[in-house]
Amino acid sequence: MQNKQTGERLQQRGQHLSTAQLALLFAGIIMLAVNLRPALTSVGPLIPLIREDISLTRGTAGLITTLSLLTFAAVSPVAPKIGSKIGHQRALMVGVIVLIAGIVMRYVPEAVFLFAGSLLVGAGIAMLNVLLPGVIKESFPHNIGVMTSIYTTTMVLMAAVGSGVSVPLASSAGLGWQWSLLFWVVPAIAAVLCWGFVLKNRQLQMPGRVRAVERSKSEGSIWKSPLAWQVTLFMGLQSIGFYVTITWLPDILNNLGNMPLAAAGWLVALMQIASLPATFLTPILAGRFRNQQGIIAVIGVVAVLGLGLLMTNTSPFMLTVAVLFIGLAQGGSISLALALLSIRASTPQRAADLSGMAQSVGYFMAALGPILVGASFDAWETWMPALLILMIVSVLQVGAGMGAGRNKEV
Repeated sequence: MQNKQTGERLQQRGQHLSTAQLALLFAGIIMLAVNLRPALTSVGPLIPLIREDISLTRGTAGLITTLSLLTFAAVSPVAPKIGSKIGHQRALMVGVIVLIAGIVMRYVPEAVFLFAGSLLVGAGIAMLNVLLPGVIKESFPHNIGVMTSIYTTTMVLMAAVGSGVSVPLASSAGLGWQWSLLFWVVPAIAAVLCWGFVLKNRQLQMPGRVRAVERSKSEGSIWKSPLAWQVTLFMGLQSIGFYVTITWLPDILNNLGNMPLAAAGWLVALMQIASLPATFLTPILAGRFRNQQGIIAVIGVVAVLGLGLLMTNTSPFMLTVAVLFIGLAQGGSISLALALLSIRASTPQRAADLSGMAQSVGYFMAALGPILVGASFDAWETWMPALLILMIVSVLQVGAGMGAGRNKEV
């Protein structure tokens, strides 16, 4: 009964908003989505410049990304509680402000400020990651899929832009790595201004606290489910692959193929753009089959093929082909990981529980990747062990996916 009443309330809210109000809310959501990834993806191409300037080892430099991921994992379970206390829309504003503070702090050319800023960047983005879907469900109840696709596409495209323009801003524009990182405060401030108009419009405010459906007595039992752990491992392993590549792939391409850093940064951007077709098509295909094991196997083959080409070729053309394969595999992996959170859940509440478990544990797993890969280069002075680690991760991901892709529910 409570589920039905909640659904009716959401439908009535969507119907009572005017076109202008929906347009304002749409613009606000898009501006928030613009800020979900560039502050992270802009770091990887700049790591060689940062290391040279403040004398960091590769393992230590990996902490710049890792600290943000650890904060993702820590803040993700807390964000809904903050949203329920002050309202999801106000909590989103808090998230953007925290993000701005982190971006500004990273401008200071000291390791402690760089790392502290990364913590704040992670906290701010985690708030946005967790709360945006709820705002979309509340305000666009009849267009959840469309809105999710639009904001996800915006997120992926801006992630690519973040990778692509960071080195040109630092080198070609003569700004240096500090100003290149600080550049992303501009869209964050724009998001604050745009979201401020949303907060000023009373009719766009969520009506009081949106209470969650009463949890069942079996709360917490999902952590004992083998299927839930398989979904969680699939999420975590694909996250390791993604965050290792956005952190270290420019350095790998520069080292293995003597590719200029600017070109390597744009190739990482191309990788993320190449992921878009798989990102969109994979969930559609997944929904048409009772199990997704075949899709997972294809993703694994594409990933291993891309990594194999990266390990055995140094020509710019073959490196580009390798990066495109890796991008396709990553696009399919992330979208399928998110789709499995709903497909494998028996109820909306179980989907929320599974999402919290998978994303929290998954980000902790992903946080280890950049450090481990950076440390492997410091130890062996070659990227081959790192690429081998990524290949093993891809194989393990397929293994977890074979369990997560079964036609079962938690």
